[in-house]
Amino acid sequence: MIASLKGSLLRKSPGAVVIEANGVGFEVLVPLPTLYGLPDAGAEVQVMIHTHVRDNQVLLVGFLRQDDKEAYRFLTMVNGIGPRLAVNILSGLPANELLEAIVCKDTERLQKIPGVGKKMAERIVVELKDRIPPREWVIAQTESLPPHQKELYLEVLSALMNLGYKRKESEKAIERALRKEEDPEGVGLEALLKTTLRELVRET
Repeated sequence: MIASLKGSLLRKSPGAVVIEANGVGFEVLVPLPTLYGLPDAGAEVQVMIHTHVRDNQVLLVGFLRQDDKEAYRFLTMVNGIGPRLAVNILSGLPANELLEAIVCKDTERLQKIPGVGKKMAERIVVELKDRIPPREWVIAQTESLPPHQKELYLEVLSALMNLGYKRKESEKAIERALRKEEDPEGVGLEALLKTTLRELVRET
């Protein structure tokens, strides 16, 4: 499983780029915000990667920001949304605006994205509104955290919700786990996730 890719940007075009690493050119699907954030061809780049494997097909999807990658993961949980449509949705609506539309149940806004009709917009809202942290929570709960802790907080929350835990109980468990860490600024994802899971078990 490829988690990140670093190399020379050979080509960039709407929808996909080619990155050469160790003599191999990798085609990477990218949403438009990622494309716009990349330098000109020939420059060295590093992107976060989501590897999508289905049947005999392997697709690499790249991002410059963690919130875009998380939004992509959530979108692909929706029935009927594959990697290309998820990339298209993030091209039409950046991650923070997508999050806001889902939280506000703004299906009309979602329908303005090419490829998203009324039924798909309603499905996105219904299936994701309780899985994605609302925008107000992200601002209120993480604005005082250092950048490393903020990203870690969101990654652990995403992992717990993917495991089936509810958002609010997960938030409280993460906060308790961070308070118990001797070095909260240096803690890693795996360590914090283990501590948080122990906190959740104690509550059941």
